[in-house]
Amino acid sequence: MKFIDFPKVDIKIEGMEIVRIPKTFRIRQLYDKTQIMDIPAHIRSQMADNLKDRSRFSGKKLCITAGSRGIPNIDLIIKTVVDELKKLGAEPFIVPAMGSHGGATAEGQLEMLATFNITEKSMGVPIKSSMDVVLIGELHDGTPLYCDKFAAQSDGIVLLNKVNPHTDFRGKHESGLAKMLAIGLAKHVGASQFHMKGFASFAERIPQVCDIFIDKLPIAFGVGIVQNAYDKVRHIEIMEKELILEKDAELLRIAKAGLASFKIDDIDVLIIDEIGKNICGNGFDPNIVGRGPSPGFEGILNLKKLFIRGLNEETHHSGCGISMADATTRRCLKSIDIETTWINVVTSTVLGGGSLPMYMETDREVLMLLIRTCNGIDYGNPRVVRIKNTMSMDQIEVSEAFLDECRAHPEIEILSEPHDIEFDSEGFMTELRFES
Repeated sequence: MKFIDFPKVDIKIEGMEIVRIPKTFRIRQLYDKTQIMDIPAHIRSQMADNLKDRSRFSGKKLCITAGSRGIPNIDLIIKTVVDELKKLGAEPFIVPAMGSHGGATAEGQLEMLATFNITEKSMGVPIKSSMDVVLIGELHDGTPLYCDKFAAQSDGIVLLNKVNPHTDFRGKHESGLAKMLAIGLAKHVGASQFHMKGFASFAERIPQVCDIFIDKLPIAFGVGIVQNAYDKVRHIEIMEKELILEKDAELLRIAKAGLASFKIDDIDVLIIDEIGKNICGNGFDPNIVGRGPSPGFEGILNLKKLFIRGLNEETHHSGCGISMADATTRRCLKSIDIETTWINVVTSTVLGGGSLPMYMETDREVLMLLIRTCNGIDYGNPRVVRIKNTMSMDQIEVSEAFLDECRAHPEIEILSEPHDIEFDSEGFMTELRFES
């Protein structure tokens, strides 16, 4: 790991006397609450109903893919699939399928899975982690296609991943089962090769990769997972391999319809307490915040300044996404592993993602700076919003300037009176505390 000890800064900023840190109050944003209450029972039913001739799995060494994205109950989901395959006489094992994440090392990818309680002990099967790949073919444009060697040598691949909107492109297939084949299972080598044509080509090429994988490799079946806006599993669908592309597109439509969003707009300063690769490839979801390393998100949210306060533990010091912040603290930047971050950025070919924002010493200083540098706002009553992360959008903090809008909005509940933002003795915000 490589960390940088950034120097302290002490700059004079004119006009700070007109800036006021506003009081905030807690609100609940209301979304569709559809979710699966009994995940194991649902999976067992899906496998029984949707998979033909399950006796074909008996005696087979089946590889189950596990990615780097945070999926609620992912350990339970994978363990249930593992146990059901064992009942059918199969010999399942797990492979990390996350491209260059985890520092592009076998050990780093195992560490990421352990963060989700996916270990050999908890799953009861081997986890075979390697960055070695085999070449399985190429696209018409010459892009070589690679697959994890353990997956390619298995008797069947269980393609398991969540399906959700991507952070860098739009298409019929975005983040999901097809992309898991194109990039996740391709490991560092294949992910790097695939990204060389740029995100603009992803929508066209991802389904082409899926067709070749299904033709060349023993895909057993797919498991598609969709979350709701409350970070709960709302949909799991198990499908035969010939339906993977069709279902991948269908699940993406469901995911987009249920995506969280801000019920308010025109934000002067948005504070995100934590970002991480488990949340999104960009650390936070541009589909919610309206900022990303690629164009196409500009109309989502009218946001002037973004303050990212830190990284979560699950990201293992990857700072991907910090480049989108207008400012952060020195403490946050010191927590970033530059090597891990830049490996992922180089793989994506979007080098701007490796940039670092301006920083100050404390949260209080950053917030004051960002309010002061907004143009044409009410500096005594700024529109400030604070969230934990983009997977926690139900309860958030908003400043008093939003009070009338929140009272009138049918999908917002006000949960507290306005209160001062709490800072500790060093000038850092205290942890958000929300109702269960």
